[in-house]
Amino acid sequence: MKKNWIKYIISFVSVMAIRLMPFRAPNVEPIMAVIMPFGKVYGGFMSFVFGFLSIVLYDSVTSGLGIWTLVTALAYGLIGLGTQLYFKKRSGWKNYAAYAAIATIFYDAITGLTIGPLFFHQLFMVSLIGQIPFTALHLLGNVSFAIVLSPVIEKWFMKSEIKVLSVRKMSLVS
Repeated sequence: MKKNWIKYIISFVSVMAIRLMPFRAPNVEPIMAVIMPFGKVYGGFMSFVFGFLSIVLYDSVTSGLGIWTLVTALAYGLIGLGTQLYFKKRSGWKNYAAYAAIATIFYDAITGLTIGPLFFHQLFMVSLIGQIPFTALHLLGNVSFAIVLSPVIEKWFMKSEIKVLSVRKMSLVS
């Protein structure tokens, strides 16, 4: 990972820039598309950190920090941890799409159906009904980005890993 902090920072800044774009549809953002290949290549911990910090820093710049930040950041962090296990022996756009769909439903259920009722005394049915179009848009964005971006990001991350491994093998042989 030492050689790839630049890619981590480029990925993080790119995700934040897209999330900060004005007039962007809510929940159409590439966090999921980045944490999946990141977890596959660099492990669950770094993917957890990426998802967690993406939420915390975005909230600190936009809406401010609150209990919603903790819940949503932990949820994205857990999704990041899961990527290491799920993608250990999997790859390809179909697997990225499947994980994105399952993880999005998990994330929206945890965040959308708990924060309003538990912390803001919103009725559960109001949260559930309001969550349906929100989750549909979130699924559309995450699955689309997973199909298009995640395989490309994985190749980009793997490119330097292959070079690093080649250099290490050559120095061991010499």
